[in-house]
Amino acid sequence: MTSTRRGFRAAASLSAVSALSLATLGAGSGAQAADTPKTALGKEGQRLTVSASAGLAPGGETLQVTGAGYDPAKGIYVALCKDNGDNRVPGPCLGGADTSGDGAASRWIVPEGDTYEGDLAIAYGDGGTFDVTLDIRSEGDGLDCAEVSCAVVTRVDHRGSGDRSQDVRIPVTFTGQDPGSGGEGVDVPAGTVGYRQTAGFTTTGKPLDVLLHPDSGKLYVGSDNLADTADVDERGLYVLDPADGTVRSHISQAPGTNGVLRTAAAAQLAAALPGDGVLYRYPLRGIGTAKDGDQAAKGVWLTGATITDLAPGTTADTVMVAQGATLSELETATGAVRRTLVLDGGRRLAVDSSRAAVWSAGASGGQLRRVDTGTFTVTATAQLPDAAVGFVETDPATGNVWVGVGSSVLVFDQDAKLLATVEGTDEAAAAAFDPSTGRAFVVRQDNGDTGSGGDNNGSLAVYDTTTYEVAVEAVPLPGNHSQLGSAAITVTAGGTTLYVTSPAEGKVVRLDRFMSPKVVQTPTDQTVAVGDTITLIARAEGTPAPTLRWQVSTDGAQTWQDVPGATGTTYAFTAGAGHDGHRYRAEFTNTAGTTRTTPVTLTVTAAASTGGGSAGSTGGDAGGDTGGDGGTTGGADTGGSTTSGGTAGGGTTGGTTTGGTDTTGGSGATGTATSASGSTTGGVTAAGTTTGGSLASTGVGVLGTATAAAALTAAGGWLVHRRGRGRATRALGRPGGTD
Repeated sequence: MTSTRRGFRAAASLSAVSALSLATLGAGSGAQAADTPKTALGKEGQRLTVSASAGLAPGGETLQVTGAGYDPAKGIYVALCKDNGDNRVPGPCLGGADTSGDGAASRWIVPEGDTYEGDLAIAYGDGGTFDVTLDIRSEGDGLDCAEVSCAVVTRVDHRGSGDRSQDVRIPVTFTGQDPGSGGEGVDVPAGTVGYRQTAGFTTTGKPLDVLLHPDSGKLYVGSDNLADTADVDERGLYVLDPADGTVRSHISQAPGTNGVLRTAAAAQLAAALPGDGVLYRYPLRGIGTAKDGDQAAKGVWLTGATITDLAPGTTADTVMVAQGATLSELETATGAVRRTLVLDGGRRLAVDSSRAAVWSAGASGGQLRRVDTGTFTVTATAQLPDAAVGFVETDPATGNVWVGVGSSVLVFDQDAKLLATVEGTDEAAAAAFDPSTGRAFVVRQDNGDTGSGGDNNGSLAVYDTTTYEVAVEAVPLPGNHSQLGSAAITVTAGGTTLYVTSPAEGKVVRLDRFMSPKVVQTPTDQTVAVGDTITLIARAEGTPAPTLRWQVSTDGAQTWQDVPGATGTTYAFTAGAGHDGHRYRAEFTNTAGTTRTTPVTLTVTAAASTGGGSAGSTGGDAGGDTGGDGGTTGGADTGGSTTSGGTAGGGTTGGTTTGGTDTTGGSGATGTATSASGSTTGGVTAAGTTTGGSLASTGVGVLGTATAAAALTAAGGWLVHRRGRGRATRALGRPGGTD
């Protein structure tokens, strides 16, 4: 097969909901493809091939797609869609209901002789084959392949939506828009906190509720059947490994009428049981308890109206139950009623055990009521707007109650006084709190109606529970809309990990907390001498732990180069004259961003040294001093001895000085000492005066300028260790003596 990728001007897109059911076929075939075709195999031996799958132009591409081995009795769609994983219907998909015959973003393949063969669909060839072209782009109809994984797929058409037998998919990417890039690793403000999807679990059917057990750490998911997996009964309570979504248990059986076990969905997880397990609700009037490893749930089947909500009771063996207008506290094991209160319109509950309160609200506005659980009477009320109530949740730290009403979140105090209104663009569907960080996590869901401005995408909003301001940038939840059910959320202690259900996708999404590097220790400017050992230290915190590399600039911070091998928090080197004026910084990077320390400047001075005296005095008896290593001076001689020059500051031998031989104060020879570095200290005459060398100090008893070993600790963590030098010594001349 050969074809050519070509750009095109995209036609106007229509509703993603009907994207495939009426997709029309364009005539013609593609030309030669620029890169290697890619092929995938289906579970029944189908073979799907696309002319190109990587580096596609975001603005438009034409791909040739061929298939073989498909069931010629089943209609299929061929399209670019969001890839939802194994055994999950792909979607939304690119393409629209184009009755003009110009649309070519999706193709409908039908059995030969099918009613729709002709203008709307094309028939299979021999052996379940087809050869079509797709005009695709990276974004449109509620699909954005820059945000989600996309694939060219085949799937059974709308007449067999629960049939996954013809599913085959080939992942594709667009130039500069690889799935998951999202700008990771770029510069952001230091310490910026965000959340990012790190996993998606598709092993629990249609997830309705989720709870992370605080004691066992296991992830409990209450689920129903997915319409797209009709061959498997997925109802029940699942226990997952929270790290990778591995199913530990699937508890599908629960007592129904007369205690007879039957398969039932787990509609709501009301509370965690001590140690492990959960209290949950199953349709229509079931209250059950189960834990990891159970073969069936224990429970009771109530009489009366359908249960609309559950909440923990005032004791370990009771539960609060909302059944229409009736609020009751029941015994969990038997269903025996202990107390009852009539609350017209009450359907949703939230318990604040530490403050002896339970809050009640209707499903579509009305009154919000605070019920004192000691007296079982209403002690405060507030009027809610007439809109769908997505959740009622209490903040365990403050006792305030948060109510999702339409796209708004209303916050009330314990007396039902309105404290704040937090607005949003999508429906407020679920909320959870982390008291340790003072954060509220609110899941917002799009209504899924693309014809009315919807985009099929939800989001996670994070708010400060004191100021009610946005605490973290909103996190996109592509594909999470409310058409097939409301989302649920649970959060780990410390807010490090969140789990959000997406009923429309049949998925539980794991989101982990990320923080861009924040510098906690940084170097400062330093001045050192040639030969000193320099130690730079820098540290940063971040999630995940950031990597580090040291960088140097030799042109005043105009350009920077990595220092080879310098990737630890400590970077040490020996200062040379060529390092003078260099600037240094540490760069920290993780997947949340990049942060650098403020550049510091290194000033390097010449090494200090001392030499011998420049001259002895005529007629005196003092020889020239000897320059030692870092300032050691030779003895001054009387009586005509000779003193050899020692090692000058740079470690080279100084000149040899010969003193006079006249012990009577006659005319001795002039002594001379020379430092190899060009620096000398003055000579000492018999009269006690000194004559200075080129870098000498004047005065009696001048010592060398060597620096003792020291460690200088600068603010922010730059440590400068200077190498020790020999201690300065010299013997003064003794007039009239003999050495």
